Amino acid sequence: MNDFTKIFQQMLDNGQEMAKAFNPSATGFDAKAFENAVPTMPPEVMEMFFGKTLNRDGLDAKTRLFLTLAALTVLGAQADSQIRLTVRHALAAGATPQEIAEVIGQMAMFGGVPAMTKAMELAKEAIEKDAES
Repeated sequence: MNDFTKIFQQMLDNGQEMAKAFNPSATGFDAKAFENAVPTMPPEVMEMFFGKTLNRDGLDAKTRLFLTLAALTVLGAQADSQIRLTVRHALAAGATPQEIAEVIGQMAMFGGVPAMTKAMELAKEAIEKDAES
């Protein structure tokens, strides 16, 4: 086990202890499952948080979520939960699966094909899960 692995494991262990301190029944905290605990915001709430309250003439929530998805893709699609959550929010804001795929596909030029492919896989998971609900 290298130093980075040890440090990362220590961070995970500390996170487990913190979760237990906040909620003693929070044993076996699964960070990947955390995204399921975050509800999808209604479009009105997204519009309030993403600009319509303070910047009425600015970008709408769907466009802001597309920008967020593009940035997460270019970063290397390392933030699995955040990408799936952003896709869920984009769908709730009126985005179509085709639009989401186009945003991610456009980022291949900037983030590389592996990042684009990973983001597409994550988006597909989120879209399929949304369709089941």
